[in-house]
Amino acid sequence: SFYPHSITPSQSYTTRSSRGEVVASFGSTQGPSWSARGAHGCTPKLFGPPEENLTKTYKFMFQKALDIREALSWRIEELGDALRNHHHLHDFASVSLPSQEPVTVLGQIGCDSNGKLNAKSVVLEGDREHSSGGQIPLDLSELQEYSLFPGQIVALEGTNNTGRRMVVSKLYEV
Repeated sequence: SFYPHSITPSQSYTTRSSRGEVVASFGSTQGPSWSARGAHGCTPKLFGPPEENLTKTYKFMFQKALDIREALSWRIEELGDALRNHHHLHDFASVSLPSQEPVTVLGQIGCDSNGKLNAKSVVLEGDREHSSGGQIPLDLSELQEYSLFPGQIVALEGTNNTGRRMVVSKLYEV
C-alpha cells in the first residue's frame, strides 16, 4: 500500500530559501484587524446539526468506490436535467445502441489513453440510467468548433451506425 507521509521530499524542496515569503497579493491588506485581549480564550462551537459535522479524524480522499460512483452519477443526472431543460431536448438514448437516425445521448467526456485529450482520443462515458455507464469513441469531424475537457458533462447529438463510434453533429453544453 501507499503512504504519502513516507515519501522523502526532493532535495530542491528541502533547500528552498523562500519558505513563508509572500510572492503575490491581491487587494489591500489595510483595514480592520482582529486581536485577542486579555486572558479570555475562545471556545469554538459546532454549527448545524451534530450528525452533519465532522467530530473525529477523517481520511480525505479515502472514500469507497461505490460512494464516489454515486456522487458522479448524481452529478451527471442533475446536469443532464439542466441540459434537457435549457436546450429543450427530448429523452436521451443509450450510447451503445446502433442508430441510423440522429439520437441525443448524455454522458461525461473522457480520454481513451493516458496522453492528452485530442480529437482522436475523446470518448463519452454514458450515464447510468440510459447507457449503463458504457463508453463510446467520438468522431468530432462534423463539428465546426468545440472545446472539451475530461470530466465535462455534455449532451451530444449524432449517429452511431455500428454501435462502435458515434459521429457527433451537435454538442450541447451547460
